[in-house]
Amino acid sequence: MPSAGLYMDALITPNRSLSRRGFRVFMTILIVLNLAIAALFVAIGALPVPVFLGLDVLGVFIAFKIHYRSGQRAERVQVTADEVRVLHQIGSMARTVWTSPTAFTRVEIEVEGEHEAKVSLKLSAKRMGIGAALSPPERSDLARAIEAAIRSARAERYR
Repeated sequence: MPSAGLYMDALITPNRSLSRRGFRVFMTILIVLNLAIAALFVAIGALPVPVFLGLDVLGVFIAFKIHYRSGQRAERVQVTADEVRVLHQIGSMARTVWTSPTAFTRVEIEVEGEHEAKVSLKLSAKRMGIGAALSPPERSDLARAIEAAIRSARAERYR
């Protein structure tokens, strides 16, 4: 990373509407309900039903674990006087997927329909989409923030 100061360091993470505590409460309720239903079916002699209820709980648990693992993914956009950099992060590991000189990088907003916007960084014919985890209004705000950071960085570089 160049020694120049950061004009922007934005971390973009997907939104998760159910917290860890909420997940525990949901799973507890699901298990209690399935145990009550399983007890009724065991009482009437339908022994295979509790097995399928247990598989149901296991399937829901696995689906949520996969969902939470994808929530560890993040996108970091950094703007310095020298370059614009995009990193993809998974947990503590990060890899750079885009680097371009600040002086020649443009931000483009594509509006598709009334409620859809896509943000891209452009350098000549090269293009990188960013902010897919954000809502359309947030993407527009991100594009404006990146443009402002690039303007400030260019102003420092060419004083």
